[in-house]
Amino acid sequence: MTVLAHRTDTLTRDALAVLQPGFEGTTAPDWLLRQVGEGLTAVGLFGRNITSPEQLAALTAQLRTERDDVLVAIDEEGGDVTRLEVRGGSSFPGNLALGAVDDTDLTRGVARELGRRLAECGVNLNWAPSADVNSNPDNPVIGVRSFGADTHLAARHTAAYVQGLQAAGVAACTKHFPGHGDTNVDSHHALPRIDVDLDTLQARELVPFKAAIEAGTKAVMSAHILVPALDPTRPATLSPQILTGLLRGELGYEGLIVTDGMEMHAIAGTYGIERGSVLAIAAGADAICVGGGLADEATVLRLRDALVAAVREGALPEERLADAAARVRALAAWTRGARPDAQPEGSRASGIGLTAARRAVLVTGSTKPLTAPYVATLAPVANIAVGDETPWGVAAELAELLPGTEAGVFPEGSGAEDVLAAAGDRTVVAVVRDAHRHPWMTEALDALVAARPDTVVVEMGLPRARPHGALYIATHGASRVCGRAAAEVIAGV
Repeated sequence: MTVLAHRTDTLTRDALAVLQPGFEGTTAPDWLLRQVGEGLTAVGLFGRNITSPEQLAALTAQLRTERDDVLVAIDEEGGDVTRLEVRGGSSFPGNLALGAVDDTDLTRGVARELGRRLAECGVNLNWAPSADVNSNPDNPVIGVRSFGADTHLAARHTAAYVQGLQAAGVAACTKHFPGHGDTNVDSHHALPRIDVDLDTLQARELVPFKAAIEAGTKAVMSAHILVPALDPTRPATLSPQILTGLLRGELGYEGLIVTDGMEMHAIAGTYGIERGSVLAIAAGADAICVGGGLADEATVLRLRDALVAAVREGALPEERLADAAARVRALAAWTRGARPDAQPEGSRASGIGLTAARRAVLVTGSTKPLTAPYVATLAPVANIAVGDETPWGVAAELAELLPGTEAGVFPEGSGAEDVLAAAGDRTVVAVVRDAHRHPWMTEALDALVAARPDTVVVEMGLPRARPHGALYIATHGASRVCGRAAAEVIAGV
């Protein structure tokens, strides 16, 4: 092999190594196995790839026939954002519920059990936890994915989550650096901007990331957000000042830096995914996450070739690409050698997720015992991170406890009159998600309570508005176990 051919082969393998692509289907397609064999070191999984733990374990085993240290990544936050249980809802509450309980041992235990389940299925990199401080209650994309609005609470639970997940042998990827909590725009759709000064960033946004670094997080995910106090022109994912200067330099982080999904409009709609990927690696990122929307071989080849061309044209230093690839391979080596810590006796059977969800429930008021209520779910459009394929609410759980329960879903534009017409004489259980962000929802609740003072209200998002109804239940999340915990309160069990 000539020197030029060897260099080309090395560049190609390094370019493949820094990609974390997705794919369609529940088995690995031939093209993906071929690319893994040629140097692809990581694969991202989404809800479309998973039907059961057994199927997922078979899929990850299939990938490892080509490379035994392949990184298999997933966006499994628990709570509202679940891929492992996308069709039925998560067995774990999300971050806001854990923050509401404020028991770091519980958070560590939940993350440990979640990590065990992932590891059992062959998943070794989790794009979680969210370390964002939800300082803006109108945030459309973080909300219950955050441990809360208190900086130090978010920091201690972020650290506990990282410790628990990695104790199971699964690498944590703390996100979304340098902090996505103070935004009112979803970066899936546009480029958010955070206009705060450096002192605020240091005292608020960066504190949970410092805690995660001290806890040993193996990866950090960048945010597609513009923070002018740090870089007035480029979003964090593409900013040398933020990734290399701040994260590597000032905070001393030495692990893997992963981008958020490059096909999100904040990047794809402004820079394009090829140029964006080159700029991200040049800025200090080590791995390119792509595959939530673009999930084919053509995308992988486009990005591989864009990185190789950038090196040849001098737009991307060859040593920077080589360093990024080396960091990916180092994490892959860690996961292959990771040995889970001993699990506390009996913790698998303890139902820690439901226990946590029960502890997180906040109840205001009271009501008489119900027999067969009508559950009216006022359903907003889900953000892309959560997705609309995962069921949520209390109807199914309540029907198990109170036979004869009936239910309906009411989309935006519905009003109290629609609910009352469907409910008839039954007591109404109105279920909402972030009612404070949806005026139509708040108006419907006000009218319902005025017409039926015995209405029960279950808030499964951020509890911010004044309590409505004779009984008001805040679950701090919409996972299946949160629904179960609320149903138990309503049924009096």
